[in-house]
Amino acid sequence: MPSYLLEIIVLVGGLVLLLLEAFTSPKRKSSIAIGAISILCFSLILLFFADKGFSDKNVELTRFYAFDPLARFFKLFTIVATILALLLALDHRKVLSKFTANPGSEDGTGEYYCLFLFACAGMMWMASAKDLVSLFVSLELTTITSYILVGYMRRNVGSLEAGVKFLILGALSTGFLVYGIAWIYGATGTTDLALISERITEQNSTYLLFGLALILVSLAFKVGAVPMHLWVPDVYQGAPTPTTAFLSVASKASGFAIAIRVTEPFLNSGTDLAGKTTFILAILAGATILFGNLAAIPQKNFKRLLAYSSIANAGFILLPIAAWQTASDELTSKQVIAFYLTIYLIMTFAAFFILAVIHRNTGSDEISAFEGLGKRDPILAFMAAITIGALAGLPLTAGFWGKFLAFKTAIDAGLWFPVSLGFIGVAAGFYYYFQIIRAMYWRSSLDSDPMEIRPIASRSIAGLATLLVVLGFWPQPIYWILQNIS
Repeated sequence: MPSYLLEIIVLVGGLVLLLLEAFTSPKRKSSIAIGAISILCFSLILLFFADKGFSDKNVELTRFYAFDPLARFFKLFTIVATILALLLALDHRKVLSKFTANPGSEDGTGEYYCLFLFACAGMMWMASAKDLVSLFVSLELTTITSYILVGYMRRNVGSLEAGVKFLILGALSTGFLVYGIAWIYGATGTTDLALISERITEQNSTYLLFGLALILVSLAFKVGAVPMHLWVPDVYQGAPTPTTAFLSVASKASGFAIAIRVTEPFLNSGTDLAGKTTFILAILAGATILFGNLAAIPQKNFKRLLAYSSIANAGFILLPIAAWQTASDELTSKQVIAFYLTIYLIMTFAAFFILAVIHRNTGSDEISAFEGLGKRDPILAFMAAITIGALAGLPLTAGFWGKFLAFKTAIDAGLWFPVSLGFIGVAAGFYYYFQIIRAMYWRSSLDSDPMEIRPIASRSIAGLATLLVVLGFWPQPIYWILQNIS
């Protein structure tokens, strides 16, 4: 099956569900979410049977669209992340109803589920973008959809404020991206990333470096890295919880997919430009790790803590790009990035499912809402402790391997400055993450009633927490998935 049909299936499926939503009973909008999950599961199955689907002589398609192992991985990643986000949205639908329409119905939630499909289609195109034009178009499809997802709870001031901030900074980052593309086109005469790689010379390196710097500023917004990180805490806190989880995982991963495509020609150029690009990326990685971890220390709101944690993780993922290894006896930079993102997906969605349960039972996103959880619900507290330990990088959890491989790649490349900042960040991470464990087990709560956990949340949390433990002892299944990426 031609690979480009995958995006078409997801996009058309979203449009069909959007039409059906108008005729669906206000009390049965959850069927739209189930339909969206079914479409994504169908696309996931087709992904394993997809091939390039067109000849290399078809210049129109080969110039703009790639279907290599890296694109296949990021499509798989995006589909899985979107399915989990929809499951979280189903579990969170009463909160969505409260701030969108009549709290007694689900009339305002149907369109919300469809938007995830449109964003997913855009991210899948981003994974295959090999031209700066197709990159820009797919990025804008995703970004515009994200604006709506962030500000969807129109009766919630925090959501509206987050939507406005995200829109303004998103428009600014788009300006940087377009201006950077213009500079690169002016220096090379093409927007094809493969041809750009061939046309890098000492004469045009200054212009290309300036254009790349502008694009990196825009991509820093997408992944939540310094210096375009300012939107992350407010948007993560104000947006609906499923949107926050989706932005934290799927949006970040698609941003790194683009970052790999854009920086690869420069890092492989064999000129002084490669060293300068490495220097910029190393500075960004170190600054992002340090800021994200140190800024998380004083946080009292769990969503804001996860926001700064997301910034810090963006820095850790930048390390393998700065270290850039294409031939290695162990893992290449692309494989390390893919490995880290896979672990990050599991950890982050587990954390947000746990947060959704806490919010439903306490009405709060504050860390203080976790107090006494060890006595109220020992099983939930245990799974939360596993998730938090993995986020901190505790050995014998999957989170340890992600940070270990990122550090190892950077050390092998001799990037000692960002590595030293990374160790400071990890130490800070243990401090602020374990504040939550302390609240669960060393503090008491005035409420002693057991937690109400819905089946979707309980099964998702149990499954994700189990994966964090199993992959901590036996990470080989992820290696098998990544073996074809080079």
